[in-house]
Amino acid sequence: MLQVGDTVPDFCLPNQDEEEICFRDIKGRWIVLYFYPKDNTPGCTTEACDFTASLPDFRELDATVLGVSPDSPASHRKFIEKKELRITLLSDQQKSLCNAFGVWQQKKMCGKEYMGVVRSTFLINPESKIAAIWENVKVKGHIEEVKKKLEELQE
Repeated sequence: MLQVGDTVPDFCLPNQDEEEICFRDIKGRWIVLYFYPKDNTPGCTTEACDFTASLPDFRELDATVLGVSPDSPASHRKFIEKKELRITLLSDQQKSLCNAFGVWQQKKMCGKEYMGVVRSTFLINPESKIAAIWENVKVKGHIEEVKKKLEELQE
């Protein structure tokens, strides 16, 4: 997994509208990059809705919020429409960004092992370096933690 202080690797991924979003085009500002397992699942829905509700706060802090999962752009579009989300979701079907950030890992549930996304959030500073990391995120209260850290780092 990437560490605090590491430079974020360049990437280009399609968003929910199949428009390519490239890191080179958005760097130079604060970015909240969060990885989640799957569209329309309870924890992921809560997290996406919480980020959407807090979007004005993040914009005030000059931060862009991007969600990433291995779901397709079409799945992201349906998720956004169904839950009235206002955040951008990136499709990492090849898991290239998930692997680059180290969030594609072996997981266990009910005694069964499988590969999947470990819910994680990376705060990226305007110098393209990782400023903070949250691994194995518990959704409740997470967005407030991210905002608080962002405010602290900007002081």
